Parts: sequence; C-alpha cells; structure tokens
Amino acid sequence: MKTDVLKIDNSKAGSIDLDDAIFGLEPRKDILHRCVVYQLAKRQQGTHHAKERNEVAATSKKFGRQKGGGGARHGNRAAPQFRGGGKAHGPRPRSHAIDLPKKVRRLALKHALSAKVADGSLIVIDEAKFADTKTKAVAAAFEKLNIGNALIMDTSIDEQFGLAARNLPGIDLLPVVGANVYDILRKEKLVLTKAAVEGLEARLK
Repeated sequence: MKTDVLKIDNSKAGSIDLDDAIFGLEPRKDILHRCVVYQLAKRQQGTHHAKERNEVAATSKKFGRQKGGGGARHGNRAAPQFRGGGKAHGPRPRSHAIDLPKKVRRLALKHALSAKVADGSLIVIDEAKFADTKTKAVAAAFEKLNIGNALIMDTSIDEQFGLAARNLPGIDLLPVVGANVYDILRKEKLVLTKAAVEGLEARLK
C-alpha cells in the first residue's frame, strides 16, 4: 500500500510503501477493546485501602449492659456499624493487572495502526524536526497539516522539536519503542515519520 510522505510545511516529499500485514488489516474492535482494557487495568495503582475493624483505634470493652439496655448486645466499638468503626470488606492494596498473551498485544497494535489508515487518520512525514524552536512556529506548521489532536511518533524524539511541540494542547510525542494501542486510539490522528514506519514494521514483523 502506497501513501504520500509530507514535509512539515505540508509539501510533498515522495511516497512510501506500507506493509499490508501491519497497516492493511480489517480492524477488529474486540481485539482493540481487550488490549485497551489490559492497558488501563495494568496502570491502575491499586494502593486503595480502608481500615478494617482490627486496624482502627477503638475499645473492645463491653460498653453496655448485657440485658435491659433496649438495644443489641454490643461488645466492640470497632464494629462496622458504629461511627469510626472499621470498614467491612473494604478495598485492599492489590494489582489490577490482567493477563493478555503477547501475540494478542502485537496483533492489537497492528489493528490499531490499520484502524488509523482505514479512517484516513494516518499522516506520514519525512522527519519530525523544525528549524525554529518556537511553539508558535510549530503550531503554524501543524495548522497547515490540519493537525490539532494527534500523536506524533519517531524513532527518537528530537530535543528541539519536543521542546517546541510539548506545550501544544492535544499534541503528544512518543518514541517508537513506546508505541501502544491506547495512545494511538485516543488521538484523532497518528503522525509517523518515515523512520517510525520502518521501526514499527521491524518491530511487528
């Protein structure tokens, strides 16, 4: 599959062949959904905690008569029904991560890339570099490319370009080594450099 390569000023810089086994698949929503759920579950901290009755500071002395008080026969202020008592079956620190086979994760990344191609949301540029390090100049260049909400990927992010683009709302920068399904799908457009395309194809073949 051939696609045009653009320069940062929206002028043409030739074309590039995209591997159909990576960029030409019919996107499967079920695989993409599984991978997004896997990613979001894995990044949860799982540090939530509520004190149970054995952890709160409360007396365990019987505080009322056994009979004649007109109420239940309580013997511990740490019981869950009392104000300041422990939480019954409260959240405990744990890992929320779920298992997903590596083959499925690789396949999901291919389907995410193919989904961007199918939507017409993939832009390939020759390189992610800019002579002017001013954010205003980079914003003007992105406007010519019709980029407002996008993920820009390169083999490694150029330091000057990164400094100029990082303040733009809706623009994320990511090296190829960090390519993942969630970040690709959450942005309207995916901008890849020629080097990024080669890096992704080498990683996913």
